[in-house]
Amino acid sequence: MLLSELLSYDDIVIQCHDNPDADALASGFAMHWYLEKMGKKPRFIYRGFNKVSKNNLMIMIDKLGIPVSYEPDFDEEPELLITVDCQYGQKNVTKTRAKNISIIDHHQTTVELPVLSEVRSNLGSCSTVIWDMISFEGLEINDDINLATALYYGLYTDTNRFSEVSHPLDRDMQDSLIVNKSLIKEMSNSNISLDELKITGRAILEYEYFDNHRYLIIKSEPCDPTILGVISDFSMETTDVDLCLAYYVSPQEVKFSIRTCTSEIHANEVAAELAEGLGGGGGHLTKAGGALRPEKLECTDISEMNEKVRDIFISRLDEYFEKYEIIYAKETTLDTSDMKFYEKKPQHLGYVKLTDMFPINSIIEIRTLEGDINVRLDADKYLMIGIEGEIYPITKEKLESSYKESDEPYEREFEYTPCITEIYSGEKKSVLEYAKSVISTGTSHIYAKPLDKYIKLFTAWDEEKYYSGKPGDYIAVREDDPHDIYIISGRLFNQLYSVIDSEF
Repeated sequence: MLLSELLSYDDIVIQCHDNPDADALASGFAMHWYLEKMGKKPRFIYRGFNKVSKNNLMIMIDKLGIPVSYEPDFDEEPELLITVDCQYGQKNVTKTRAKNISIIDHHQTTVELPVLSEVRSNLGSCSTVIWDMISFEGLEINDDINLATALYYGLYTDTNRFSEVSHPLDRDMQDSLIVNKSLIKEMSNSNISLDELKITGRAILEYEYFDNHRYLIIKSEPCDPTILGVISDFSMETTDVDLCLAYYVSPQEVKFSIRTCTSEIHANEVAAELAEGLGGGGGHLTKAGGALRPEKLECTDISEMNEKVRDIFISRLDEYFEKYEIIYAKETTLDTSDMKFYEKKPQHLGYVKLTDMFPINSIIEIRTLEGDINVRLDADKYLMIGIEGEIYPITKEKLESSYKESDEPYEREFEYTPCITEIYSGEKKSVLEYAKSVISTGTSHIYAKPLDKYIKLFTAWDEEKYYSGKPGDYIAVREDDPHDIYIISGRLFNQLYSVIDSEF
């Protein structure tokens, strides 16, 4: 959906969920700002039993001039109702009659969506969704520092102080907004009340420790999600703890926060597995979090919900720890006797010589869907661009031995366009603007076989970050380098490689 599709309506009401948080307020504010810019006169409301009373949100509404009103008894029927940071019909938003409904959200879909909907469950905040939609319409959000500050704070709070940011579009918004930093600090330092400080202490005292896999589970009373990050951060200081999961259960949602302290456990991967099929989760390698939707849990009351959530978390954590084999490529030589021999099929791929983008010795940040990578440039650093936009390093020698340049221009579109920023200057460039086409020569040979188990592979070029493989994916090793071991998606393998009968 495009925001411009909403401009055919005049009587417009924006509604966020009951008991709004910072992301809901920021999203509604941004929607109101856009519609006013387009000549409309929208109203922004929230309903429910409770008026906003948290100090940080009161400061946010007051000092940023957010035009929201508390309307518990709202009984009008507008021409268009836009729900932000929630979905019309969910338990956490009081139902308002309207002739037409539009939904803008970032949570897992649990209702039938109307035509006028934009739900991006892979993003960390609804603020990011609306920021991207407004930017697409050509408006400059940084022209209004109050709006920019609100959107920044919406992402900041919904991702536990950015610790649970996983999608590069969230990071792009975070980097691009020009904000009132002193106000962000003031709101952040007003986030926890004395009562919530007691909640933190009570939760930590009731921890559960599972020594078989060295993890803590801490259940809190419903609270500001930031407190879950405080609990898990503090608890990770404990000896013999590799992972901490802090969570709370409420009728509206189950929120959880994860911290890890070993390279063999990626917090974002754990968060995704805990929430699979029930909600969403993501973040960084050591800090992550997510939420489960009550509708997915199918419980009759809060007591049953509490018990079910605890059982789900424990069983999924135990399953996660027990199902993986860990492989360090630098220390491993695979037995290729039961592996088939393959050559790379002719594929039009892209590559970039990084020194074409920035000078030698520049320190750059490469931003992709898989995360951010910081490197110092030398003459031998190249990037390959895979068929789905994935980025991986390659040396000049391997590039020239496995591929030949093509005269065709490299023109591809992906979910997210990889980009590179020079750290010191802040200059940002798109990888695709510098990409050239290559075709595999067929001289790149590998041994490979399908995986029949889950593995974590630390490649020879990165001992801090592993690549996960699951049954049906392939584990492969280059014929000319026994330690160049990697994972190939089972979904893509047959597009990339063909089996050959004999070795060259």
